[in-house]
Amino acid sequence: MSTKKKVLITGVGAITPIGNCVSETWESIRKGKSGIDTITKFDPSRVDAKYVAEVKDFDFSRYADKKLARRMGLFTQYAVAAATEAWSDSGLNEARPDPERVSVMIGNGIGGTEVDMEGYQILFERGPGRFSPMMIPRLIANEAAGNISIMLNAKGAAHTMVTACASGTDALGVALDMIRSGRADVVIAGGSEATITEYCVGGFCAMKALSTKYADTPSKGCRPFDAGRDGFIMGEGAGILILESEEHAKARGAKVYVELAGYGGTGDAYHLTAPHPEADGARRAFQLALQDAEVAPTEVDYINAHGTSTPLNDPMETKAIKGVFGDYAYKLKVSSTKSMTGHLLGAAGAVEAIFCSLAIKEGYYPATINYENPDPECDLDIVPNEGIDGEINTAMSSSLGFGGHNGVLVFKKYR
Repeated sequence: MSTKKKVLITGVGAITPIGNCVSETWESIRKGKSGIDTITKFDPSRVDAKYVAEVKDFDFSRYADKKLARRMGLFTQYAVAAATEAWSDSGLNEARPDPERVSVMIGNGIGGTEVDMEGYQILFERGPGRFSPMMIPRLIANEAAGNISIMLNAKGAAHTMVTACASGTDALGVALDMIRSGRADVVIAGGSEATITEYCVGGFCAMKALSTKYADTPSKGCRPFDAGRDGFIMGEGAGILILESEEHAKARGAKVYVELAGYGGTGDAYHLTAPHPEADGARRAFQLALQDAEVAPTEVDYINAHGTSTPLNDPMETKAIKGVFGDYAYKLKVSSTKSMTGHLLGAAGAVEAIFCSLAIKEGYYPATINYENPDPECDLDIVPNEGIDGEINTAMSSSLGFGGHNGVLVFKKYR
């Protein structure tokens, strides 16, 4: 029998391109709705990629005093909004836990890029003497965790995880260990990102990483595991989860979504932007997550794949899954919800952790939309175009980031 302390997910919050809360977002997932469309946040005439997945109609005043928004970068606003929803959803507003036993762990890839752009414009046009005193606090990556700590009176450690596209997943993995080790009873954990600026889109275009050939039909642009894929779609938003020790959750009679049962993190030690061609790091992350969760490969029902819709990632991830699961790889279901949300970079793993939690809770396998021409190199049991009802006892989520950062989580139905 396992001696590891159980860690439960008791609250969730999200701001995404397909919904400004968890219920809206999950309803869109169930409907197969795409949040990808032509760029509106800036004039895209100077960049090759004309379409992204933007958060729409976001109103910070729904979550906090709108005056506070002037003191926060957009990625922080998203994080605070999602954390406020998750905290309320968990019932901790009423339970009032010991604030010194509540920690924060937030993943972020890049920070306040719109603040960077504003700052450079002021520097070149008016000089550094005209900078706002809030410029640095708005742009640095740790300010999402800091603001959440202040807003929710969380007086435990407040940390930031920066591991590119694996940031949200790695944040949850470290939060899991914080509770298991006894350093915290509750951790507010997840990821946030807001990089839809000419600066960032242009930078990713220079790398030839973004999809460009579906400008006439943007919603078709993200097509993971499909032979017609040509790059990822930049998205934005936040996903925050409340992690809680089983003892703490039971003592207050908390509702429970699922158990966060395991985490595996590895480094490719290979290349800054390309994945290991033999999927070495990704494969080991899957294996370590299963070992940590004390779950056999044949117990897994569903994988929410990293599935970026890039030429290199999807066959590499397929190879990793086959390397871990063998023949059973063809018996479990796989999907990439990025086909609907786009790639939320540092927030992706956290939002997809919420999807795994709801998939288990409701017995629903989310789809990979735009799956029209299967790629022979990606020959797994991809859930195509429409979701499927069915019992899920164990799910996994993978996040594989630039720099060779690989993070994988295991979720189990809580009994």
